[in-house]
Amino acid sequence: LGSGSRMLENREEELTTVRVQDPRVQNEGSWNSYVDYKIFLHTNSKAFTAKTSCVRRRYREFVWLRRQLQKNAGLVPVPELPGKSTFFVGSTDEFIEKRRQGLQQFLEKVVQNVVLLSDSRLHLFLQSQLSVPEIEACVQGQGSQTVTGAILHYAMSNCGWVQ
Repeated sequence: LGSGSRMLENREEELTTVRVQDPRVQNEGSWNSYVDYKIFLHTNSKAFTAKTSCVRRRYREFVWLRRQLQKNAGLVPVPELPGKSTFFVGSTDEFIEKRRQGLQQFLEKVVQNVVLLSDSRLHLFLQSQLSVPEIEACVQGQGSQTVTGAILHYAMSNCGWVQ
């Protein structure tokens, strides 16, 4: 039993890759400008409805997600987000890149945690382009779709690849 059997074992391992990429400034030059990030997810985990997805989210949506996970996780510690720096020394690009890395580390830790992975808000955040109020409505059963339905609808619409 050489390396061949080890390869078979590894093949059945659940892998989830999450990448925070492509920061884009929206409404540049206006008072309500913000940066959003592309979140690319690729997985073979049974926990996820869609095996690949791609959505855009902004920092304040991450803040909301972390708050919701914290509420529902009980004693399970939720990873920290990178700080919201108003007095940043250095270039804006540098700040955006540091934040992008921090958001990626946050999501990497979250998707490795079984308790956090059971939160349907996380799945809608990562696998649909629903807004925060729409996610809340969907999770509470007040939306027009189920959580799975919303994710599949987004996956089928192919919106995730156009961005």
